[in-house]
Amino acid sequence: MSVSLPPLPPGAGDAYRPGGRNLDDIVAGEHRALLGLAGRLTEPGLPAARRREVLDVLTAALSRHLSAEEQYLFPATRAAVPESAELVDREIAADAALLTALKGLSGPEDPALADVTDRVRRHVDRVATLVTRLRRVATEVELIRLGNRWEIAEEAAPTRPHPDTPATPPWNKLVEPALGVLDKVRDVVTGRRTRLPGRARRRAR
Repeated sequence: MSVSLPPLPPGAGDAYRPGGRNLDDIVAGEHRALLGLAGRLTEPGLPAARRREVLDVLTAALSRHLSAEEQYLFPATRAAVPESAELVDREIAADAALLTALKGLSGPEDPALADVTDRVRRHVDRVATLVTRLRRVATEVELIRLGNRWEIAEEAAPTRPHPDTPATPPWNKLVEPALGVLDKVRDVVTGRRTRLPGRARRRAR
């Protein structure tokens, strides 16, 4: 598989297996979390303050998720499964549309929220197809190394939607961390929640 990843440690042989979770497991877990957040937003009777909090967390989680996706999943899939290039291009456009829709929300009571949650569900279905194709041709070591890169990218990723930023390497790998720093400062200043209580972050390797 031809994908840009850091060199393996000196002396690493064919039996080398890095620590960490593989990309397939990470993406599947995040997709379940995103669907759960989207479902909570549409719960009838949810207090306005709680709905605002869930929307903030969904926005941050999606921003991180899409950033890592565009930095690592899409380039890897395009390189390893060339016939998926058109699907990757469509998903990049869909990501931008989803971020635009998120950015345009006026608040948790915005009628457009239903469109956003629907876009999240469609995103999960489409990207699951790309991950399945990548899994068929990638080794377990490659998937773990991609998973480690994904987690590192998410730690530095923006927590707010930036639909007009570059969506392909190398520029997104330069721009996204810089925006992430600014977003995190704004989050601290405003007291905005970006993760649900009790959801511990895994340390990226």
